[in-house]
Amino acid sequence: MDLSYTQNLEDYHLSLAFAGHATGCYIDIGAGHPVADNVSCWFYQRGWHGIVVEPQSDLAALYARLRPRDKVVQALVGRTNGERDFFLVDRLHGFSTTIERYAQNAQALGVGYRSMRLPVLTLAALCEAQGVGEIDFLKIDVEGAEAEVLAGADFKRFRPKVVVAEAMAPGSGEPAWQEWEPQLLSQGYRFALFDTLNRFYVAEEHPAIMARLPQERADWHAVRHMYEIGRAPESAEHPDHVLARDLARGFWAMLPWLEPDLIVALLARARRMEDATGRAALAATVDSEAFRLALGRISCGYDGGQVDEPSHGTLTDGDVSGSR
Repeated sequence: MDLSYTQNLEDYHLSLAFAGHATGCYIDIGAGHPVADNVSCWFYQRGWHGIVVEPQSDLAALYARLRPRDKVVQALVGRTNGERDFFLVDRLHGFSTTIERYAQNAQALGVGYRSMRLPVLTLAALCEAQGVGEIDFLKIDVEGAEAEVLAGADFKRFRPKVVVAEAMAPGSGEPAWQEWEPQLLSQGYRFALFDTLNRFYVAEEHPAIMARLPQERADWHAVRHMYEIGRAPESAEHPDHVLARDLARGFWAMLPWLEPDLIVALLARARRMEDATGRAALAATVDSEAFRLALGRISCGYDGGQVDEPSHGTLTDGDVSGSR
């Protein structure tokens, strides 16, 4: 299945531009989650690798587990090296930004935000530190700070074949590329595509890539979209449906054997509980006899105790006799 992981066909458009490239290298600035709404995941899945820059620690940590070929940099990318405030939006991580007014706008969606001080690298310094060679594409999605990222680039030393940058102001949807597009054009990049959210530019020395990149957004139904096929355990259309169902059954069967700390962590994440007081109350609940019995009631439908609801196929005599 050709499955697009992005908001707006960005990965599919890039796949057309790089048709026939079995491997390649990307730099993904503001990478976000390693799968959902991710521009480089399509390429990682097909054997590519790259550098992903993601300042949010929970998201950055996921790359080591899900995409170990990538190099992960937990930092900001900006005009100069140093430090800068980063505004972390609760729950809606895609709204987190270095520009406070955009974080404030996210409050209209019922979420808060907090600031933290993080290191900043220029794009040139990042490439130098990581020993970057050939760059097939550079993607920038930093919630309104795209001009800052591009200002710190050295397009003579580190020259992506394609640059994809979010071009609309967060929240308002107003055009925002006028501030940074002239710099790209002056460095020998040619505008190729506006997909209603991002603008694509191709280095002038790569006319074949320019020819393959569509001039208009592709038909929406050219690929399947990750967020349209539902959650894996619930949707038979999901490519990992069978695996997810098997994992779910195994998880429910294992509930009585899970360590209390793990159960507290699972419940805290499910309930989006971040404060220490709430976690302490959960820990006390998990330690109770009533709670342990609740785990047994959940698991008995999956661990062989409740034999009239088998998880797979048909029960044999051995299954029945061994479960009583």
